[in-house]
Amino acid sequence: MDNTHASRLAARDLAVVWHPCTQMHDHETLPMLPIARAEGAWLYGPDGGRWLDAVSSWWTCLLGHRHPRIVAALKDQLDRLDHVMLAGFTHEPAIELAEELVRIAPKPGAFPSMRAVPPPALREEVPGGRRRGSVVESAPLTRVFYADNGSSAIEVALKLSFHYWRNLGRGERTRFIALTGGYHGETLGALSVTDVALYRNTYAALLLDPIFAPSPDAYEAEPGESPADCARRRLGELRAILERHAHETCAIIVEPLVQCAGGMRMHDASYLTGLRALCDEFDIHLIADEIAVGFGRTGTLFACEQGGIVPDFLCLSKGLTGGTMALSAVLTTAQIYEAFYAEYSAGKAFLHSHSYTGNPIACRAALATLSVLRDEPVLERNRALAAHLAARIAPLKDHPHVADVRQTGMIAAIELVKDKRTREPFPAAERRGLRVYRHGLENEMLLRPLGNIVYFMPPFCITPDEIDRMVAVAVEGIERALA
Repeated sequence: MDNTHASRLAARDLAVVWHPCTQMHDHETLPMLPIARAEGAWLYGPDGGRWLDAVSSWWTCLLGHRHPRIVAALKDQLDRLDHVMLAGFTHEPAIELAEELVRIAPKPGAFPSMRAVPPPALREEVPGGRRRGSVVESAPLTRVFYADNGSSAIEVALKLSFHYWRNLGRGERTRFIALTGGYHGETLGALSVTDVALYRNTYAALLLDPIFAPSPDAYEAEPGESPADCARRRLGELRAILERHAHETCAIIVEPLVQCAGGMRMHDASYLTGLRALCDEFDIHLIADEIAVGFGRTGTLFACEQGGIVPDFLCLSKGLTGGTMALSAVLTTAQIYEAFYAEYSAGKAFLHSHSYTGNPIACRAALATLSVLRDEPVLERNRALAAHLAARIAPLKDHPHVADVRQTGMIAAIELVKDKRTREPFPAAERRGLRVYRHGLENEMLLRPLGNIVYFMPPFCITPDEIDRMVAVAVEGIERALA
């Protein structure tokens, strides 16, 4: 190893740091890249190297690194209040952020032009008429519970749903329904409703026992099926599951439109519409995990808008603070809040806490992020950028080792396979995606494939020229990986 500053930092790191989602042995041959600063879509090393952050640093840097309005908000807040516990105390950033989240959250009946029509099977009356029990159909989201990160938000939503039913005397409801291929985090509750074997299998003995329903993933559509047809069929299969298990189910959890860590699997928005209808009919909660897809990633501020739905719990994180601070929020309804509101002696309080709940600095970063989304034509620019990206990746549809090219808003993915006709995957041990990653680093590009799925989720500040460069490097990496 040469005697550069970057090399010395890498050596110091490998002597003491254990990195996330990493087999540390890989770094015997895979360079560790120290980063000294960042600006816009770019990361810079201490010795002059740079890399375009094509994955927004695990999908967090929504507007790009060091956005000036977010930086200014952070500096201002540091001169006022660093932290105070949110039990028994409050502060203006937490209040203002909650108010803003409630204001922008999906609203009942707010998206008639986007709402898909539920399949006929979902419009049929059930015996005795459409059931409305403890869940109010399309109730507005009016309460905000803060946590520290995405997995913590999922834990909060799962516990709130279970505890709600318990407070109502429905203690038999102890299970959750999740989708195959879904990912919701790696704390034990969140991992329980995750169906990605790489993360789940090792800890299976420690996890809850969820019910997995087939994903509406359009990649798994049957021959001749459209994405909407696939969604309709999967809703029918979910109905059959609910007929057997609704009595013991607290909630269904879903990643709206894109199952990200499970391989950027994408589904038709009509699935969300039908899912909301089923939850209303069978009287169970709907948890929408928009941790990765919220705040404009899918083309609308929230992915739920494209299905014309309001969930009972909306989980947010990642881009919430523009990639600067750890913060998450769970939005829920007044009805759920009121099920916990009682004299302390009733034992109904939600006694869940995190030391840094509602941290003022993180809340200010989130407020600055939301102000940019409010004041600037970010979504309009994104639509143009998404169209540009779609045009650049379209030629890959004809590649002999590409089974699928898919895109939802500012998220795009390329599925590499051994056999295009049969969709036989490359053996995982060949680590073709790692070859793409290495090629990217050698050419000023941070690409981090999910197995053999090369994807793009760049910050919203990326330019058309940078998109051209990003795709060109990825295509070169794919060719090398498949050689």
